[in-house]
Amino acid sequence: MSLMVWGYLIAGLVLLVAGAEVLVRGAAKLAAQFGIPPLVIGLTVVAFGTSAPETAVSVQAALAGSGDLAIGNVVGSNIANVLLILGLTALIAPLVVSRQLIRLDVPIMIGASLLTLALAWDGSLSKLDGLLLFTCILAYSAFLIINSYREKSVPADDEFAKEFALHEPAKRYAWQINLLLIVVGLVLLVSGSNFLVQGAVSLARTLGLSELVIGLTVVAVGTSLPELATSLMAAIRGERDIAVGNIVGSNIFNLLCVLGLASLLSPAPILVAANALAFDFPVMIGVAVVCLPIFFSGYCINRWEGLLFIGYYVAYTLYLVLSAAGRPLADQFATAMLGYVLPLTAITLLVITVQSWRKTKLQG
Repeated sequence: MSLMVWGYLIAGLVLLVAGAEVLVRGAAKLAAQFGIPPLVIGLTVVAFGTSAPETAVSVQAALAGSGDLAIGNVVGSNIANVLLILGLTALIAPLVVSRQLIRLDVPIMIGASLLTLALAWDGSLSKLDGLLLFTCILAYSAFLIINSYREKSVPADDEFAKEFALHEPAKRYAWQINLLLIVVGLVLLVSGSNFLVQGAVSLARTLGLSELVIGLTVVAVGTSLPELATSLMAAIRGERDIAVGNIVGSNIFNLLCVLGLASLLSPAPILVAANALAFDFPVMIGVAVVCLPIFFSGYCINRWEGLLFIGYYVAYTLYLVLSAAGRPLADQFATAMLGYVLPLTAITLLVITVQSWRKTKLQG
């Protein structure tokens, strides 16, 4: 395999991560200078910023005619965000789940997943589909801003302020410096997306894999690195509300904003592969749905649940690789997962949910 391919991939990932970090820091501090509350900044600017790599890569892929890469990037990122990133984060420390996430944000994540599948069911995402998705993210963002002003959460507000140093007094020429950071971040994101798309397409051709598989694995994990860094650091610092909320918010933005923009800007409808509709979209929806019972059980994600998430992500990735290689073992593996592992997990989660519900009723 050519060293240039790996060079493109590594350079693209480095530029994307650096660009997202610089963009978020500059935008967050600039917003704070205009008097916007830290919680609103966290729910909007930070959420957009951590999804910036997915946006840059999917839009660039759509413009280049690599629809499979654009779809695989978003679907794969959403699966990796929950199974891999939340799993790894929960292993560091059990994660606290706010009641708002269970009542509002997780159902919205599930609804956004179902809406995207419904729009893509005809085999493509048109400009009209993109407009609908993007309108939904604007409405969601507006709701978050209005709701945060009505129900101000001091702990969450303080967490975001501490994370991004928003309470520090503004230095001389601060707004010019922050504006420059935003511009630099955008340039790095565009450059990184170009490198990553070129490297991913070349890697797919070299290995004989589809762009969809590369998008679901290599590109998806790569563009999820900002979410990984944010959630891991938040868990280490004890900011566990940010750790979980960051993932759920990012998944919503990936579907509504990233795919919405990619579909709007693409010169032609983005084609959606039949195997993605039959397998990867249902996996993404299943991962979103399983968050409800796990989050509801004690309003936290325990270490064993984090380990379960990681195990499923390894199984999902292994199936993609075996299936792409055309090995019969992939069918046997899928049968074992569908016939034994998944039903046992579903029964376990059902029992835990019922026990948690009964405990909540008794305490109430």
